[in-house]
Amino acid sequence: MKRQVTINGRSVEVEFEGKEQIRFAHRAPGQPEVAGEASILEVEPGIYSVLWSGRSFEARVLLNAGKGVVDIGPHHYRVEVADPRELAAASTAGAGAGRQEITAPMPGRVIRILVEEGQPVQAGQGIVVVEAMKMQNEMQSPKQGTVVSIRAREGASVAASEVLAVVE
Repeated sequence: MKRQVTINGRSVEVEFEGKEQIRFAHRAPGQPEVAGEASILEVEPGIYSVLWSGRSFEARVLLNAGKGVVDIGPHHYRVEVADPRELAAASTAGAGAGRQEITAPMPGRVIRILVEEGQPVQAGQGIVVVEAMKMQNEMQSPKQGTVVSIRAREGASVAASEVLAVVE
């Protein structure tokens, strides 16, 4: 099963072969191709042992509805996983048009509100910072527009998929 994975803003196509094997290839502009296979084993909920190129890594994964964070050692990655067919359908349907809700990817606590209601924002601009399992995750605007509603409050607890802000 192929998925489009965006890691810190860079997209790569990843092929999952069952739950424990993945293949990937990525070429950034002006860079050599990075390709490989990795074996993955969930050792605890949200904690994975990854074997890639003869090296072993521990990955802590927090995903909700295909969005979240992956920590490997001191490295922190924002990730989004999508089916390429869904992306194609969304792009032909005018994705990003109209009201867009920014939601919490997992239960946590609001650390900071980065914008104000009525403020214009760019696609990818930080809106709210949520902390979950001692990791901070910046929720970003999915589109250029104006913040029409901020529903989150600093210090408040939030549930998974709870609406934090709305951009139009």
